[in-house]
Amino acid sequence: MKITIQNYIQTCILCQQFNINHKKPVGLLHPIELPKGPCQLIGMDYSGPFPTTPEGNKYELAITDYFTKWVIAIPLPNQTVLTTAEVLYEHYICIYAFTQILDYHHIKSTPYHPQTNGAIERFNSTFERQIAKLTDQCINNWDMHLKSVVFAYNTGQYATTKFSPYELQFGRQPKLPPEKSPTSYEFSKPNDYFQFLQQTLKIYQQQAYHNMKKNQQYYKQKFDANRQDIYYNVGDLVLKRFSTFPSKLASLYSHPMIVIEQQHPTYFIQDQNDQQIYRVHVSQLRPCKV
Repeated sequence: MKITIQNYIQTCILCQQFNINHKKPVGLLHPIELPKGPCQLIGMDYSGPFPTTPEGNKYELAITDYFTKWVIAIPLPNQTVLTTAEVLYEHYICIYAFTQILDYHHIKSTPYHPQTNGAIERFNSTFERQIAKLTDQCINNWDMHLKSVVFAYNTGQYATTKFSPYELQFGRQPKLPPEKSPTSYEFSKPNDYFQFLQQTLKIYQQQAYHNMKKNQQYYKQKFDANRQDIYYNVGDLVLKRFSTFPSKLASLYSHPMIVIEQQHPTYFIQDQNDQQIYRVHVSQLRPCKV
């Protein structure tokens, strides 16, 4: 009788849809392979819509280098594919000679799983809070403060690299207005500074890579502690966690859906009612017992 009762409770669809699991979300951390230098891997993301400014802008597109953490951010009136391509070409490729993007491999982040694009998501969270403090609510001039926020971000020390993005990008510390400029530079030959810059950047980048690798291993060990790594097979029934809830009494998970493709930790599931396909992270799934 005990086993019968347990099976009955475990196969209750309402219980599976509404009950809260107090354990850590399933799925281990899968860190992105670190680039060995600048201009090898970039992340992009839109933020908005924000209140429309007098210039007609209501979105912000941020682009970051995954090695240096250097960020550029551009206010835009829309987020179309054409606008994105134009900004990427004019504000990144033409300035930083990032020609590898012409032979690119586009990796899409999983919906409602911001850890996939963590570097740019971190900037956006910082940017939004700083802009909120500076914006004049009467005229919605947030785009006027965007460059100042980006400057502050790029000149601050990054926790994982132990360098500021500015240092890894230009091979020297930023000279801020309160600081005194050096009176003179002494180089015996015109190209000595270039050689000095190359050596400095090499030292900075090697140390930054070591720091990022060390922190990446630490974060993975901490994240994975006491966390399950569940695998699903094609044909399994699962419940998908909702990203928003219409009320506090709404169900947390969807009705049963079926796994149609496995790319662990990402899965493609299909709603058998309307045939719609969803791309979800394993942490957003719950096994369905029927």
